Order: sequence, then structure tokens, then C-alpha cells
Amino acid sequence: MTSLSIQSVTDVHHWNDSLFSFKTTRDRSLRFENGHFVMLGMQVEGKPLLRAYSIASPNYDEELEFLSIKVPDGALTSRLQNIQVGDEVFVSSKPTGTLVLDHLLAGRHLYLISTGTGIAPFISIIQDPSVYERFDKIIVSHGVRYVAELAYRKFICEQLPRNEFFGEDVKQKLIYYPTVTREKFKTRGRLTELMSSGKLFSDIGLNQPDPSQDRFMICGSPAMLRDTCQLLNDWSFEESRQGHKGHYVVERAFVA
Repeated sequence: MTSLSIQSVTDVHHWNDSLFSFKTTRDRSLRFENGHFVMLGMQVEGKPLLRAYSIASPNYDEELEFLSIKVPDGALTSRLQNIQVGDEVFVSSKPTGTLVLDHLLAGRHLYLISTGTGIAPFISIIQDPSVYERFDKIIVSHGVRYVAELAYRKFICEQLPRNEFFGEDVKQKLIYYPTVTREKFKTRGRLTELMSSGKLFSDIGLNQPDPSQDRFMICGSPAMLRDTCQLLNDWSFEESRQGHKGHYVVERAFVA
């Protein structure tokens, strides 16, 4: 059995009818790298029901933050979406995951490619001061169906640049690239199509990705992961595997 701690919910935010985020207390012994995930859950029929959730808060924060979809018939999410401040959840004590900077080779540009709730680990990463020391540009791309699903949009565009410690680096180095598929928006289309056509790169003023200087982190739907990995492989990028650093990393743990 995974070692678990019991944490209290301190805040709940409903972005829309299908998406919510929440914060919990943090065990003092918990240590994690930005981009990691933990097993999180609730007690169901006398047993812990756990799923993998990326941590959206940075590793120096006193609380933990998570982003989740709402699934009416989901074994865990059908219950989790109704949590309130003061409720208790289980959090595993051994964070893990592949979306960490040390798994990547040195480079100039870091692309964070996400769909849906896959943006969660990248919210943690873009609050890491070291990422701005390691890369000239950090591109946060977020693909969703509807504008209302662009969670953390205001945080990225308005709050993060005002951070007292690294806000100036954010202004100079962070590029936010949201795209929507099912309604009008300034950028429309699937991320993989915007990448393969070159539009994503031309829109942000950067060249076609080059394995010698560009690095990728990918988190989202299985279809997006598959198509993006194939695209990068075709461009001669190599995935980090079994402790060997690479040009890109992929997170394959999902909420269900």
C-alpha cells in the first residue's frame, strides 16, 4: 500500500461545469520536484480510492494545488468534485513523474505542450525560478475545446508577471500560447496541427524546432501525446528514457 497522509482541503475553485481546482494542506515531510505527480484520493466503501494527480503548486509552497475534471460517473472524480473546504483527502508521500527539468538535455527554448488538465504540472514548473535561469524562452501552450476551459489563463497573463522574485524574468521569457478548437478565439486548432504546419512557431516568432536547442515537455490526452511524440520523432528529437536525458519528456499518468 502506498504510504498516505490525510490532508485538509483549504480552497476549492470551480472554473466551469467540467473543471475545478483545489488546494490542500501539505505534510511537512513531503518533498517533490516541480512537475511531479502524487496519488490522491478519498475513502470509498472503507478503502482509499486513488488516482494520479499532477501538483500544480510549486515545491516551495506551503499548500498543494491540484486541477481536475468533473466526470459524473467517474469512480473518484464524481465524489471529488463535491469537496468543500475542511474535507479530507489522501495524498501519497512519494511524488514521482517524468516532467522534471533534470530529465532534459541543456537547451535554449522549453516548450510545455498541454491539453486539458495536462497544464497542471506546467503551472508548477513556470513558478520555478530555475527554469528562467536555464532557458531563454519558455512557451506554455494549452489546447482546449472551449475558452472557459483555459484554466490559469489570468494567473499566467496577469499574476505571474507581478511575482516579486522572478516577475521580470516572466515578462521577458515566458510566452503563453492558448488555442481553442470549438469556438471563436484568437488561435484556433489542435496543438499538433499548429505544430506540424509551423503556425505555432511562426506565431511566437521562433524557428522550426531544432534538437540542438529546443526541449519539450508533453502532458495531456493520449491522442495528443501519441501525435506529438510522433511529430517530434519525425523531427529527430529523442525522448528521455530510463534515466538518460533527452530532447523531450512525456507524462503518461492520468486521472480517471
